[in-house]
Amino acid sequence: MLLERIYDEDLAQASYFIGCQAKGEAIVIDPRRDLDDYLSLAEKHGMRIVAATETHIHADYLSGTRELAAKTGAQMYLSDEGGPDWTYGPDMDEAVRMKHGHRIELGNITIEAVHTPGHTPEHLSFLVTDGAQSSEPGFMLTGDFVFVGDLGRPDLLDEAAGFVDTRFQGAKDLFASLRDRFLTLPDYVQVLPAHGSGSACGKALGAIPASTVGYERNFSWWSRYLESNDEQGFVDELLSGQPDAHAYFGRMKMENKIGPAVMGEVPALVEYTAEQLTAELTADEVIFVDTRNNVEVHGGTVARSLNIPGIDKAASYGAWVYDPLIEQRPLVLFAADRTEAEAMRDHLFRVGIDSAHGFLTTLDGLELVKPQLVQPDELDSFDRVLLLDVRNRTEFSEGHVPGARQISGGRVLWKLDLLPAKDAGTIVTYCQSGVRNSVAASALRRAGYDIAELDGSYARWAEMGNPTEVGDSVSV
Repeated sequence: MLLERIYDEDLAQASYFIGCQAKGEAIVIDPRRDLDDYLSLAEKHGMRIVAATETHIHADYLSGTRELAAKTGAQMYLSDEGGPDWTYGPDMDEAVRMKHGHRIELGNITIEAVHTPGHTPEHLSFLVTDGAQSSEPGFMLTGDFVFVGDLGRPDLLDEAAGFVDTRFQGAKDLFASLRDRFLTLPDYVQVLPAHGSGSACGKALGAIPASTVGYERNFSWWSRYLESNDEQGFVDELLSGQPDAHAYFGRMKMENKIGPAVMGEVPALVEYTAEQLTAELTADEVIFVDTRNNVEVHGGTVARSLNIPGIDKAASYGAWVYDPLIEQRPLVLFAADRTEAEAMRDHLFRVGIDSAHGFLTTLDGLELVKPQLVQPDELDSFDRVLLLDVRNRTEFSEGHVPGARQISGGRVLWKLDLLPAKDAGTIVTYCQSGVRNSVAASALRRAGYDIAELDGSYARWAEMGNPTEVGDSVSV
């Protein structure tokens, strides 16, 4: 058996390529939409991708299951658990719908679906048996059920998908899934989760890529509640202190349920000159994406551009500042060359942003403006209508600039009703170091707000010995 983990550092997301060398067939579990990694693995090992599946209706990225099936002819397999509210839409009708216990056979390999609700009602985990070695499963792909040292959060449906109070039943379901599905497995079964450290799908995910049932049974925070059968204590701790859910999660959940659009062959990016870009910006036909870091952006950037700093977090930050359900203008990316621009476009594909149309390799010839900065020692006397903290609420509660209000950078464009009117005056924004702040500030400027950034953000404010407050009484 071949088992490969393909990890996306941007979204802290893992997909898995499992293949039978004897039969030359493979399945991909939880694929993303840019397919090169899976196709390359299949070619390298002389395999055909004959199946694609996913653990649940994802919220943090756009699933590549449908894209992979269209590209390779692979059979789709999807959950049919969780009830009618959690049934995949008609665009996924070609999929085999799986109930608990459904088995997918690939030569000597058996992949068994295990219904593990809690994170979502339809969630499946997959027990993998390598029949050439054993008649018993040796691996469990746990999706967003069990992470290394943590569990999938059950509150995302409330936080991002518009549901009300589903978190409480979800937490109870998670308790039951652990008791009845997970802890009944032998300790040696390897645990392969769909996310790692940095994901917003849990609050304390470990950075180690894999675990075992025995390790989680003995050392995870939740194990003591299962051992004492303390369901309420488990629910209370699970639901406390969860980080902010990004607003784009709601769009991902909806599109993944209906069935993500199939991209097929994508057109080549257009290489722009400064003159061409200036003309299209003047006509308001495109949006320029400045991909430099916040320090360089502060030295001068294109007016009304979006700051999405670099490839590494392009999917995460791109989804903060650009909603393809609302914004129709295509994106022009600042990049060193075509290869870099294409890599960034691939990251944007992962969150359903398919509108990257072109790229530019130099800012020479463009008119640049400098974003307004406020120095920490000027803040008290600076004329502002709001001091806005765009960090997560957990960061905010641990310490913030006095008088600040918190709306995380991944939610602020969807919370404009909580901001003062656009003509009310200047909003001063900050994050921890300035990176996230530059992203959020660029989006707010483009939306028409007068924004000034606290130079150095909270880290510099605190380092200078300025007063700070703790608590979340003004958090949103």
